Amino acid sequence: MSQLIHQLVVGDAAATAAIVEASLTSEDPMILVAAALFAADGDALMARAAGLAATTRDRQLVAIAAAHRRGERDLVDALARDHLVDHPDNVLVAWIAGASHQEPS
Repeated sequence: MSQLIHQLVVGDAAATAAIVEASLTSEDPMILVAAALFAADGDALMARAAGLAATTRDRQLVAIAAAHRRGERDLVDALARDHLVDHPDNVLVAWIAGASHQEPS
């Protein structure tokens, strides 16, 4: 699944579709969060991710994505920076942090 996340962050439409499809049955907070960034039912996916987030890493991911979806760029920056210190391999969080600055205010 990590390969799919890598493909998603580089804009691969097939990866986006596969992640959204996987979110229908997945219990992986990372898949649910990734899908929530693109799917029409993003709020429901975020709620599922929050309910399934059992680790600090997953809870931080959910918080970062939620802040991103609300357009809270400064909060995304702060949370992502802290998260990436402990989890520098989290490509999705790095992508969210960058994407939060590419969207119009």
